[in-house]
Amino acid sequence: MEIITSLDNANVKMWCSLKQKKNRDKYGLFMVEEKHLIEEAAQVNLVVTLIARKGKKSFIRLNPTYVSDQVMAKIQNNKSLNDYVAICRIPPIKIDYGGRFVILENVQDPGNVGTIIRTSLAFGYDGVFLTGDCADIYNEKTVQASQGAIMRMPLERTTLKKAIDFVHSQQGKIIATLPKSEYNLSQATKYDKYAILLGNEGNGLSKEAIKYCDESVRIEMDSFESLNVASAAAICLYFYRYYCK
Repeated sequence: MEIITSLDNANVKMWCSLKQKKNRDKYGLFMVEEKHLIEEAAQVNLVVTLIARKGKKSFIRLNPTYVSDQVMAKIQNNKSLNDYVAICRIPPIKIDYGGRFVILENVQDPGNVGTIIRTSLAFGYDGVFLTGDCADIYNEKTVQASQGAIMRMPLERTTLKKAIDFVHSQQGKIIATLPKSEYNLSQATKYDKYAILLGNEGNGLSKEAIKYCDESVRIEMDSFESLNVASAAAICLYFYRYYCK
């Protein structure tokens, strides 16, 4: 059994480079570290290379590439040593149909982006548009927070205008989430086709985004003025999907 032990190995250098977005874009690859997430990636045929520590057997339909503990520690992002890491291809998914969408504008925290993608998949939305300065979809923190949803959810990085034009072309309404809207979420109008627009963690939605919206809503709160954007997304996505009348 051949084991890669050199930190100067060409494959090791390439794998390590995937920690940077520019290299993920260059190679069309990203890294997955948790075993259950690797299984998710394998189910949708995204795994290109399964990297394993010496003595570990494959749990997917790929023979592992074995590496030393030192090499595994170099490749991975986790603090504790992984038994497995998968190198996966970035899927060419583009949003081209549906009636329920989420548009993110400048949501910069990868944990928030991953959580919102996970929530969107769980509540039956048809796609998530990432516009402006949103966190990278394939950042390791986004991948982890999404719990595999990035591998199943139609996602598209595009401009705000193109995302909004697409929703309008589907006869959908654009709904802004604004803390100072005059309309409460409980008063929201039900639409068959719509997109919920969510803004930056600190600054909210831009003036341009608000200008494009067909209506806005605020989440009623008793003693606080704002919520984390991922929490606000979960409330709005669930309400519009299941309770809005």
